[in-house]
Amino acid sequence: MPTTVVEIHVPLPPTPDLPDGAYPFPWIEEVEDFLSDLEDQGGVEIFDESEEDGDVYVFFITGAGEGDLLAVASRVATLPGVPAGTTAVVSTDDAEEFGLGPRVTLPLPAL
Repeated sequence: MPTTVVEIHVPLPPTPDLPDGAYPFPWIEEVEDFLSDLEDQGGVEIFDESEEDGDVYVFFITGAGEGDLLAVASRVATLPGVPAGTTAVVSTDDAEEFGLGPRVTLPLPAL
């Protein structure tokens, strides 16, 4: 049976007037650290290496139910520095490519 994977798609906005030598997307490391900490606590698993795909950066998580994974994705969307417009895509570990499942706008509304 396929395992649920949530892809977190974060926009890579242009960064005009970036100082020489400055990294335009420091939040990528923050998100990776956040997900790694959750993995260490047993909350989720990082499914695959995060990667740039066109105008978005994609993180992959698994190891919990869809609702829990979407809650983690929602937390990622609210981390300091993460650009607005972050979305999640619900997929499975046997998907032929990413970005094809149902898309969820983040952050999720509070209950």
